[in-house]
Amino acid sequence: MSENTATEATAEGATSGTAPNGVPPAAKAGKAAVADVEEAMKDVVDPELGINVVDLGLLYGVHVDDDNIATLDMTLTSAACPLTDVIEDQARSALTTGPGGGLVNEIRINWVWLPPWGPDKITDEGREQLRALGFNV
Repeated sequence: MSENTATEATAEGATSGTAPNGVPPAAKAGKAAVADVEEAMKDVVDPELGINVVDLGLLYGVHVDDDNIATLDMTLTSAACPLTDVIEDQARSALTTGPGGGLVNEIRINWVWLPPWGPDKITDEGREQLRALGFNV
């Protein structure tokens, strides 16, 4: 069984206000597609390695419910990483802000530790980026 911790981030206006037409900004477009959430998460960069969390293999799963709330199952390269707040802030920015209010209304991050992250989770594109930085992967 994995050890999980959850973090919740709310889009500006999603719970405290609405657009002039009475619809929360992100709700105008309806439920976000999982593939779109995954693509937007490529804007979230691991602050230590400088590679996005998708290509590093840190994003284990995405679920978007009918209220357009995205739940992200994520891990870190180390459970002792002190920079989870940086990744959370970047994820919130990538998914809940932007033209029309963002892709989703809210995000929740479940930090999971099983299965443990390892270099085998890095995508081919992530490996190319790491090699360009001088890593041997």
